[in-house]
Amino acid sequence: MTKHPDIIIFNGALLTFDESTPPGATAIAISDGVIQSLGTDAELRDLAGPQTKVIDARGGTVMPGFIDSHVHLFGGSVELSCLDLFGVQGMDALRAAIAPYANAHPEDRIVFAVQADYAILHDTRTPTRQELDEASPDRPFAMFAPDHHTIWANTAALELAGLLHGGETDAGSIIVMGEDGLATGELREPGAYGPILKLTRHGGRDMAGLVTGADPVPTPTPEQREKDKAVIAEGMKHCAAQGITGLHCMDGNRYQLELLSEMEAEGTLLCRTAVPFHLKSFDPLERLEEAESMRRDFAGDKVWCRHVKMFIDGVVEGRTALMLEPYPGTTDNYGDPVFEAEHFNEACRRIDAMGMQIAVHAIGDAGIRRTIDGFEAARAANGERDSRHRIEHLEVMHPDDIPRLAELDIVASIQPGHAPFGGIFPPGGVGKYLHDHQIAGAYPWRQIRDSGATVIFSTDWPVIGVEVMTNVKAAIAPMGLGPEWPDQTQTLIETLTSYTRDNAWAEFNEDRKGRIAPGLMADVVVMSHDLKKLAPDQITDATAQTTICAGKVTFERD
Repeated sequence: MTKHPDIIIFNGALLTFDESTPPGATAIAISDGVIQSLGTDAELRDLAGPQTKVIDARGGTVMPGFIDSHVHLFGGSVELSCLDLFGVQGMDALRAAIAPYANAHPEDRIVFAVQADYAILHDTRTPTRQELDEASPDRPFAMFAPDHHTIWANTAALELAGLLHGGETDAGSIIVMGEDGLATGELREPGAYGPILKLTRHGGRDMAGLVTGADPVPTPTPEQREKDKAVIAEGMKHCAAQGITGLHCMDGNRYQLELLSEMEAEGTLLCRTAVPFHLKSFDPLERLEEAESMRRDFAGDKVWCRHVKMFIDGVVEGRTALMLEPYPGTTDNYGDPVFEAEHFNEACRRIDAMGMQIAVHAIGDAGIRRTIDGFEAARAANGERDSRHRIEHLEVMHPDDIPRLAELDIVASIQPGHAPFGGIFPPGGVGKYLHDHQIAGAYPWRQIRDSGATVIFSTDWPVIGVEVMTNVKAAIAPMGLGPEWPDQTQTLIETLTSYTRDNAWAEFNEDRKGRIAPGLMADVVVMSHDLKKLAPDQITDATAQTTICAGKVTFERD
């Protein structure tokens, strides 16, 4: 007896990223979690049985599900319910935003906000605790910068966290102190702001893998585990609604892997998810045994650990990104190295020898160079292999280092929406922290791609929203910032390839997903429009209509 397909999608503008696609194909048949066949509407609709779900794409693009290759899933999920200060400017607007949210959440130990611009109160400086006392006079209050590298807190929050009088931090993290001997309220990098996060609704468990690289202490209770899974499930629904079927987390610990594995068993895991082992600069390298244990214990098709994440520096706006020369207006501020060079190189050598992939946050030109040097040291020590080591962000590069990416087979993991010309952050935010001659190597997407390096795209959610089309627009229709900023425009096909096929390649799954072809995983999205027919600046008109992961519908728009 012939088995009928589980799902048939017809009337689609197929974008398969596969050379074997039959001419004239407009339909896809899916069975048992894999793509069964492609063909014309007439050919495949005849295969439908009484239980087959038939989806009319209405001429919209049908393509592989999007893979967001740089997210912080747990944190992004939690922040969906935080006070969002995106676009809030000035003291009056800040107070007006805080008051109703604080009143609606009287049980929270701290009123916690996200997406607070560095210039939320002033163009020339960041907020002080005294100003935040005025904004939130009755409650402990703290707010995250969009890049998640700085938190500003009021006096009550600093006192509650034990930070008002300063404290010890790990390398690259700073509790900024004032002339009065007390903290100003600005906490730069995870080693400084970790105590604030412990006061939030999930007790900092959502960012434990980022702040400490280790599991939450104390161990979450069964009730807390269920609460954490519930919030991640909401985050998964949000991702699936964007057409996303795969995620590469860039923070992690065993706890997150356990939660996701439980969700898979319970049927609430809507996206395939990779979780790293996060190696911090203060960790003994013997901790890498935990990475091997995580890789061994979590190796499924939906939840796995195969990469190690590290930070080499911070961010430009916080002047913690590591630079080759001092920041403008300073004589000795080169940023803050998270790892010293030899320590980092040895970590790279050991991780590479284990056969694991390395992903490194590197934003400043010196930080990126130090990362490339570390990957090169690993290759010299262990020999050349198909490692697919990644550099995350690559925001300011020295031109001499761009060709080294392709030469060393380094993957360029880029977030188009982060750029000042991406249309999300204020366009003047980054330029004031760079020397004029550095702009030529800032956000050099075009130069990197043209050099032959593999480019993959992502959002870094919740630094920016996980919405795919907003990020696609940042790549294909960037803002013009003047002649000193080189044109970094990407084509639509380049961008979509970097969001699907090449992201599958970056996770060593190029023979199993990221394309639409018979026998591959049935991770598919049906879009509302034919993306090829939309003008670049209108690409956000398109939305995901149906998302399918592993042959199951994970999102369907009403």
